Amino acid sequence: MKHRLTLIAAGLCLALGTTQASAQTRVTYKSAKTGSSYYQMGVEIAEAVKAASEGKIIVTIEESQGSVQNVAESATRGGNYVFTTPPALVGSAQTASGPFKDKPNPKFANIRALFPIPSLTMHFVMRDDSGVKNFTDLAGKNLLIGKGSFGASEGAKYLELFGLKDKVTLSNAELNNAVAALKNKQIDGFVTAGSYPAPNVIEAAAGSGVSLLSLSEDQVKATGRTRLVIPAGTYSGQKADVVTTSLPVVAYASTEMNDDTAYALTKAFWTQRDRMAASAPWWKGVTGEMLANIEGKIHPGALRYYTEAKMTVSDQQR
Repeated sequence: MKHRLTLIAAGLCLALGTTQASAQTRVTYKSAKTGSSYYQMGVEIAEAVKAASEGKIIVTIEESQGSVQNVAESATRGGNYVFTTPPALVGSAQTASGPFKDKPNPKFANIRALFPIPSLTMHFVMRDDSGVKNFTDLAGKNLLIGKGSFGASEGAKYLELFGLKDKVTLSNAELNNAVAALKNKQIDGFVTAGSYPAPNVIEAAAGSGVSLLSLSEDQVKATGRTRLVIPAGTYSGQKADVVTTSLPVVAYASTEMNDDTAYALTKAFWTQRDRMAASAPWWKGVTGEMLANIEGKIHPGALRYYTEAKMTVSDQQR
């Protein structure tokens, strides 16, 4: 009898464990390279979602080589795949233009927005002893811009715009090697795109003397991006405001994600935003007004939350 009761109890425990496991939703969040601000944001979002859902939704952060890869993988990943990218890149995928030229995929039409995250902010980080005070001084210097990321393509674009395309030596290395290479004086500077304060810039500024290049108003205009100011004191040794550029970034899923999961993720993000901002300053700048930066459609599950929260969404986004 005792043996039978033990078997019954074991069976109940097994059944309960199976029920709990099946009740847990697992989501993959494709962010950016480790060490970047966007990877750290992904970790913070994962913690926020777990707290808001009381452990019913577990978000796993996956390293990425950049936004192009994130969008491309949306065509082959399952319904619980979330990724981040500038909205314009989704438009490029859906129209088979830009990086997706001659690479059409009907599944790109299923991409739907969930919520905005802090904007990409361009950082041109130079060693103090490099002698570089402005973009003209970059001629003859060794710069690491990384590979395959928005920061890499944007950095290359700026060098060309400012007449430096063939005047700067580009280091053939990944961005995650930038801080070590800077400290070892293997490079004069590096380019990174991440919301300020960016972890790799914090590390570089704390370990050795660095400065950030500031763009002129004409240079900002030439880039076609949004002007943004990194306030003085953001990084160790930064005594003045730095004028740079930014680009909106949004977290996306696809129509393969069920509405309840999209709703829960979106609600968790917004209800935990203040808590995240208390420990990570970049969340303070994320407001409901940033929904206007979303190009294309918002996921029906996310729309349900925005309707409940009475947040403004355009007809074109529905």
